[in-house]
Amino acid sequence: MKDEINQSFAADSRAKAMHWDKGRRTELAIELLPEEPLSIRVQGKPYAVVMRTPGDELAHAAGFCLAEGLIDQPEDMVSLAMCEGDETNVVTVTLSPQRQKQVAGHLDRREYISQTSCGLCGKTLIEELTQVLRPLQDPITIDTTAAEKCLRNLEAFQPLRDRNAASHAAVLFDADLKPLAAMEDVGRHNALDKVVGRLFLDQRLHLAKVLVMSSRISYELVQKAARARIPIILAHSRPTALAVGLARDLNIALASGAKPTGLYLFCHMQRFGG
Repeated sequence: MKDEINQSFAADSRAKAMHWDKGRRTELAIELLPEEPLSIRVQGKPYAVVMRTPGDELAHAAGFCLAEGLIDQPEDMVSLAMCEGDETNVVTVTLSPQRQKQVAGHLDRREYISQTSCGLCGKTLIEELTQVLRPLQDPITIDTTAAEKCLRNLEAFQPLRDRNAASHAAVLFDADLKPLAAMEDVGRHNALDKVVGRLFLDQRLHLAKVLVMSSRISYELVQKAARARIPIILAHSRPTALAVGLARDLNIALASGAKPTGLYLFCHMQRFGG
């Protein structure tokens, strides 16, 4: 099982997809944004795990540490290095003795995502997620023409965006594509948490079958949808490669808007009828 999981989350950013447009389906290969975890270790201990597009890891870690207040100038670090071997998604930061004393309080904090003895690699993250999340067994299918209309009409649920042009939206629909709840927030993850939480508190979350997002689909959004038992996700932007792999294993269908019309269907295409 682990080998199958690891293969589905391969770093290859090319993915097979289906372009649906007015009832016609065309297979194609499409470029997806790579997404992998980066574990930042400070003084030999896990400090944070961030999801990112691979590349420029040392610069990423340095900028992160500056934003966190761990460093004020490059001289505050005596070393900044990538781990070798299997731990290629780990950056180690060693602070100067003087700086260690100045930020001792920061160094006592917990890590953002998870805490492990040797950092976090992509396969570790994948295995942990798959152990926690159960694949969905919901047999639902939806009308693809109506689904595209829900995505194209997302602005109708964004009064904040009308005023500030800056908010993300998450809208949940039932099996008949009738809206159940909509939320906006500066953060796309927050918008999803809010709309799921609203239906959860109202004891109506079981009615939610389709999630429509204003943003791209990252692995975190797939993870949240799986916890809420939502089998279909549509978004304006394409998913990341990691999101497609996770959704495939969790039996969640993913689609994004195509230009000028239509949808790109990435996995579990049988959920889209018509």
